[in-house]
Amino acid sequence: MKPTLQLKLAQQLKLTPQLQQSIRLLQLSTLELNQEIERIVQENPLLELREDWNTSATDCSPMDSESSDSPDFENRPAEMASSSEDKVLPEETHKDDFEWPQENLFSYGAYEDDDHDAPQIPAKPISLREYLNVQASCLNQISERERRIIGLLIDSLDDDGYLLQPLSELMEMLPAELGISLNDLQSALKYLQRLDPPGVGAHDLQECLALQLQALPDSMAHRDQALRVVQEYLKILASHDFIQIKKLLGCDDQSLRAIQKLITNLNPKPGAEFSSQSARYIVPDVTVTKKNGVWVANLNIDALPKLSINHLYANILRQAQHNSANTLANQLGEAKWLIKNIQQRSSTILSVANAIVARQQQFFEHGEVAMRPLVLREIAETLNLHESTVSRVTTQKFMHTPRGIFELKYFFGSHVSTDSGGACSATAIRALIKQLVQEENSKKPLSDNKIANILEQQGIVVARRTIAKYRESLLIPAANLRKSF
Repeated sequence: MKPTLQLKLAQQLKLTPQLQQSIRLLQLSTLELNQEIERIVQENPLLELREDWNTSATDCSPMDSESSDSPDFENRPAEMASSSEDKVLPEETHKDDFEWPQENLFSYGAYEDDDHDAPQIPAKPISLREYLNVQASCLNQISERERRIIGLLIDSLDDDGYLLQPLSELMEMLPAELGISLNDLQSALKYLQRLDPPGVGAHDLQECLALQLQALPDSMAHRDQALRVVQEYLKILASHDFIQIKKLLGCDDQSLRAIQKLITNLNPKPGAEFSSQSARYIVPDVTVTKKNGVWVANLNIDALPKLSINHLYANILRQAQHNSANTLANQLGEAKWLIKNIQQRSSTILSVANAIVARQQQFFEHGEVAMRPLVLREIAETLNLHESTVSRVTTQKFMHTPRGIFELKYFFGSHVSTDSGGACSATAIRALIKQLVQEENSKKPLSDNKIANILEQQGIVVARRTIAKYRESLLIPAANLRKSF
């Protein structure tokens, strides 16, 4: 990982290696910390990761300089998260709002034999290119040359299944000795676009949707009308100008609803289901529970591997009397500092988390609408820490709550004044906007001005442009795009 600006600054100020390490560990996420520790353990024989530690006896309190020399320091574990992972789904890019569930017709895996006790090996996910090449190999009506040209087009597809490069440009890139003409590419593309999943090989979204509609049975209701909308009026449909579309098609509301449903059920990214992109995971650093009527934070102890001193090498070091023991002595000192810094990291995260929870009790009781304004300086002054330290602690550190998993930074936000002289957090205002939109009449959606007026009636004065900014941050379309019929 590249050193951050803060770490570079620490190096320029000639801070001690131990302090530099403390800064670096504090800014790592839990998963990054795991990877860093695994690397260090491989390099330092005085360190070991143990899975048999009794976590109930773990002491995660900060340690002073004298504790590193205490007899039981080497036996004390430093803890970090490695399991209890909560998946975060990758965000969709453009070409969204369409869904078409598909199932692979082919899959690769180990052959199951009931007569043998061989371990079951998970099937390797098939890629889009493999899937298409298998189908192309089954096309008996084409020559081997045509099959190879189809394979060339398959290799030119992007991960979503689109052929973004024009055929003319692709032909110019091919060696002349291959003798592949533009007609050859166009013929091969027609075969490619008949393969599964429907829509593969399209040049743009409009063609992708049209290919999928053309693959449907001719007898399907409203298929031809939906195809006409996609080919001629897709932009009008996207702008939700339903009155104009009804005039152009000469249909009623019921038919237009069926046409719209047919189109929105199509898949704008037919190749995405074959993507091998790894899912991102997060590990909560703290959990929030209610005790005696008060919400409190606790370290996520159960998910933490334990780091300790390797007693075998430590005993060798104690008995050694020659110069070669200097290397082990240095590694022992580094191991002790690492354990101390990890414990200090856990202690700091827990202190900041509890300070946040103490100020956001109403959030845990009532949700986002009860979030109070909070800034880094307030936590820093309470804990006698520097704001930069609080910023590092709250970045890529996560809190598991009954309301979901949140980054610690989520609980900070600017404030908006109210008529009563108080303040309302930006997070609470976003929650109110989201709630108003969810409850609005879809035939007459609320404009930004109307939302501002409703909030003003509740004593929260917010400008229209601020409402628009918050609405866009929530990925809520403008009122005209939310309108239905």
